Amino acid sequence: MSIESNCPPLRILHLEDSKVDHELACMALRRASLNFLIERVETLHDFDEALARRPDIVLADYQLPGFTALDAWQQVVKAGLAGRIPVVLLSGAIGEAAAVQAIQQGIADYLLKDSMAKLAHTVSRALEVSQARREREQASLELAASERRLAELAEHLQSSIEQERAAIAREIHDDIGGALTAVKFDLAWLSRHSPDEASSAHLRAATDMLQHALGASQRIMLNLRPPILDQGLVPALQWLADSFSRRTGIPARLQVRMARSEASRDIQLVAYRTAQEALTNITKYADCSRVEMDISEDSSALTLEIADNGRGIDPAELAKPRSFGLKGLKERARMAGGWLDVSSQPGRGTAITLTVPMTSTTPPALPSEEETP
Repeated sequence: MSIESNCPPLRILHLEDSKVDHELACMALRRASLNFLIERVETLHDFDEALARRPDIVLADYQLPGFTALDAWQQVVKAGLAGRIPVVLLSGAIGEAAAVQAIQQGIADYLLKDSMAKLAHTVSRALEVSQARREREQASLELAASERRLAELAEHLQSSIEQERAAIAREIHDDIGGALTAVKFDLAWLSRHSPDEASSAHLRAATDMLQHALGASQRIMLNLRPPILDQGLVPALQWLADSFSRRTGIPARLQVRMARSEASRDIQLVAYRTAQEALTNITKYADCSRVEMDISEDSSALTLEIADNGRGIDPAELAKPRSFGLKGLKERARMAGGWLDVSSQPGRGTAITLTVPMTSTTPPALPSEEETP
């Protein structure tokens, strides 16, 4: 870090009881063409006052009358300036053990007085390290803030998705379902009063298609927000397992190791959505012949495991940037204060384990039962 003459002068605080050593330090800095202002103090009281003026760097003798540089360092720490103002020991009476101890406590560097020619380099290096540390800390703070904002956005989006699911399910139930049912009654009336066989055949075909549309709307509504979820997590998981088995022909067994769940509505929803997404992935990719689901709960956490005996997941698949399914499950678990573990070996199946603390903080509440179909 070069300090050019047209830059503001470097403000140095020198804790030194020897005027001669202070002048030697100044001479060494001038020989290096360093543009600086320096203030010398001898006591801790004067050091505190000068520290309040926020120098750019501190040079400190190790052994001073009645105290050491480590006492001065504690004043820097107490003032909240550790890491902001580098402190360099400049001493002729410090052993290696004491220097190492000082470095461990946070002192930036040390230099023996008989190596005064290296002072400008040591000062520049300490300033560079201090600046890099501050920039790294600032970057870490900005990254943490960005991650926090991203998590809040993901939480808001997830909550919005659930609310939209409930709204769409309600629309399907109230409007589309109601309209299709009314048409079914009309078709039945026309079929009963049809004068010829050709018209009756067309009406029966239309009724069959209408029945298919009603079934499809019911399936869509149940996938969006099944009413059985209001009866509790276990019935909802059993419904998922049964639906999966009917749809795929693959046996899915649910093992329950808990009494009535004490988990909050939001935690139960996280578990339900995890099972739903896991079973969807199994349908698409697992090529398995058996699925085991296990749900347990104690006073500290709810645990859900979904395991299959399929082809497993290659580690490279998990690392793909666009593998959003499992990433979404992990993010959903994280938002609920829990975590998701994926254990898989190619050819030996996959197990997805969700663990959510019972005291976790969860996303905003979903629409009330009165608002859901």
